[in-house]
Amino acid sequence: MGKIIALVNQKGGVGKTTTSINLSASLGYLKKKVLLVDLDPQGNATTGVGVAKTDYKESIYDLLTDKTQLSDVIIKTKFKNLYIIPATINLVGLDVELTERQKEDPNFQTGGQLKKYLSQAKDLFDYIIIDCPPSLGILTKNALVASDSVLIPVQCEFFALEGIMQLLSTIMLAQKDLNPTLDIEGVLLTMLDARTNLGLEVVEDVKSYFKERVYDTIIPRLVKFAEAPSYGKPILAYDSTSRGTLAYINLAKEVIARNGN
Repeated sequence: MGKIIALVNQKGGVGKTTTSINLSASLGYLKKKVLLVDLDPQGNATTGVGVAKTDYKESIYDLLTDKTQLSDVIIKTKFKNLYIIPATINLVGLDVELTERQKEDPNFQTGGQLKKYLSQAKDLFDYIIIDCPPSLGILTKNALVASDSVLIPVQCEFFALEGIMQLLSTIMLAQKDLNPTLDIEGVLLTMLDARTNLGLEVVEDVKSYFKERVYDTIIPRLVKFAEAPSYGKPILAYDSTSRGTLAYINLAKEVIARNGN
């Protein structure tokens, strides 16, 4: 049975989508069958793996509003062992639509839609990676309910831990009320500029706080991470010799090792 991992941080620009794309592609490269779920209305994970709007008719929005079925929204990408459920800007209105539905039917759970469908996919994939939006609204709530664990990307910058307490509080609330088995998969340090003392200080701060939950792999700050999505490619397909490629393959190996498979 596959493992569902949500990438969550309500702060934008911490490398969440970059990690979702590149961890998924790296797991695929390491012979794991992977489903990437784009849960961000911006749809950057979708275009980042080379899937254009003309490549699909239905998206995660149609699934979460019960307008289609799981098999109709899973798309095979051109990368090894990597599939995706794409996102569109329609997701912006999902909060309102699901809330209205709950008003009409008090038994309807706004946070349970994603779990309903991804539970069907767990036997089909080794890993299901969810790219969450930079917020703690209904979309992220759906991800926390559906997931086995949470991977938290933390940027190596000043105020890196700011907001993490709110995120941890949200995770604990989800554990208590919605998903008692939800765990923290790991904490990933991203965008490290090793030339600065600040970056190295943040690394030590995060490690002292999260201890063994922090991955050994640290993602460097590289221009190529910004270039690769514009070509619709993960970093390993854009530049196989890049330090970024090595970093994400090492991260994927850590994820596999922690899960014993």
